[in-house]
Amino acid sequence: CITREQKGIGRGQATALIEVAKARDEYFNETGIYVPICSDGGTVHDYHITLALAMGADFLMLGRYFARFDESPTKKVNINGNYMKEYWGEGSTRAKNWQRYDLGGDEKLSFEEGVDSFVPYAGSLEDNVGLSLSIVRSTMCNCGFLTISELQKNAKITLVSSTSIVEGSAHDVLLKDSRQIL
Repeated sequence: CITREQKGIGRGQATALIEVAKARDEYFNETGIYVPICSDGGTVHDYHITLALAMGADFLMLGRYFARFDESPTKKVNINGNYMKEYWGEGSTRAKNWQRYDLGGDEKLSFEEGVDSFVPYAGSLEDNVGLSLSIVRSTMCNCGFLTISELQKNAKITLVSSTSIVEGSAHDVLLKDSRQIL
């Protein structure tokens, strides 16, 4: 989504999700009506699923996640020695979703709010979905939670710096690509 680039409006997905979940919970306490929340995009890594659930999401949009697999109807292409799959956002011209963005009359999208792009190819869904679910369960377990409701009720979200993210990963080493080792 490039809405912020195009229009200068919008919020980060995490901030939006946390604030909407807070309002949803207040509404539930007042009315007894529970409104499920969708985390709308931004899922790049498996742990993002756990984060979205911890922030209050009941379900997630996973277009980018599913676009990586063989089962996606898009082409697999080789770009600079890496296999990629085509992916485009719903606000892109290619998605032909102009009706959703119609400003009243044109038969086309006036300007794009989504990108036409590529995502890293990941093989078959069957070979990967179990791994993704294992990562979600393991992350929850590392945090001391066995159920999504426990995670949503008790998770502590902490703001970290970009340096902290680098230090939390393998750094200052040259990583071997395990796919090239025979």
